[in-house]
Amino acid sequence: MDVPHEINLLVQEIQRLGSKNADGQTSVKFGVLFNDDRCANIFEALVGTLKAAKKKKVINFQGELLLQGVHDNVDIVLLQE
Repeated sequence: MDVPHEINLLVQEIQRLGSKNADGQTSVKFGVLFNDDRCANIFEALVGTLKAAKKKKVINFQGELLLQGVHDNVDIVLLQE
């Protein structure tokens, strides 16, 4: 798995699906990202890619791990456009 490439794709998908929040940063709900057909085809392990991107401070979200259903309303915020 090419992690930098996966993170770059993730940034593009967040920009495509997300909207600007009050701080001017792009954010998207985890459920929107998880349930998007295009994302499902791109990412084999979306949660792993999100975790790697958070570790590299490209994105931020509440908690350590996001689970479909439970965390659908958690905002994923893009820190680097």
